[in-house]
Amino acid sequence: MAQEEKEKLKEIIEEDIWGSIKEFLDLGFHYTTGDKSIHITIGLLLVLTLAFVVTSFFLQWIRKLFTRRMESEDKLKFVSIFKFIKYVVYILVILFTMSAAGIDITILITASAALFVGLGLALQELFQDIIGGIFIIVDKSLRVGDIIEVDQKVGKVFEIKLRTTRAITRDDKIIIIPNHHFISDIVYNYTQNHKTTRESVKVGVAYGSDVQLVTNILESIVKGQRGVLKSPKPFVLFEDFGDSALLFSLSFYIGDSFSDPRIKSDLRYKIDAAFRENKVTIPFPQRDVHIFQQAPFQHSNVQKDINK
Repeated sequence: MAQEEKEKLKEIIEEDIWGSIKEFLDLGFHYTTGDKSIHITIGLLLVLTLAFVVTSFFLQWIRKLFTRRMESEDKLKFVSIFKFIKYVVYILVILFTMSAAGIDITILITASAALFVGLGLALQELFQDIIGGIFIIVDKSLRVGDIIEVDQKVGKVFEIKLRTTRAITRDDKIIIIPNHHFISDIVYNYTQNHKTTRESVKVGVAYGSDVQLVTNILESIVKGQRGVLKSPKPFVLFEDFGDSALLFSLSFYIGDSFSDPRIKSDLRYKIDAAFRENKVTIPFPQRDVHIFQQAPFQHSNVQKDINK
């Protein structure tokens, strides 16, 4: 008796309930011609909708996992990337659904492949810039406020985007740097480790000058210079015996290398004034020219050549 009731219940579930659900899911558009058939049903559309929802939640979870340790400003930069990935996944889901419905997508895939190859070649540098921007944001190799040198131009970074980095130069001009330069070229970052940088001013004095007096003058000048740090302590190097001068360099540390040219200019003004006051000469390059004549000049020989 119990066995019969179980079989009846199973029959009701399989034939009545599940059968009704299956019939409902099979409702839709059915087109059959020869060996080919196309079926767009409610069940297929529900699978498509479910795939969209699951994909959206999955990508959102991946984005949160990937950007969980980033600052809020950097997180916003990845929104566009994940939107692009989401659209690509949506297209793949639609193609899979069309294939499941019986639609031949071979021609569509072939045309799309050719299109994407062309776009990939045309946008190759754009993709390199985006990848460079991702590396910059993830590994923190560049930050807003860093002072960098690119193509012999010094600038302070004020904005980092996925494709470009923007910096302002010392003459208030904006440099727009494609991010692939930071992964393929050599870029000097003055403030990667810390804000303090060592700078130097070079000067030459005439041979015969009192080198100790020159050292004392340079040390006294840099001590009172505004913007120069007292620690680490500035120092003077007697670098070399040049062709026309004794070469010195005055090395010092500053906390803002962006103002470096102004500090160096002030020091050069003071060095020139102090050298004049102490009778220290800054020489100009000198060259000795020697003219050798192998035979005396004869006017008669020239006259004969003219007559000929």
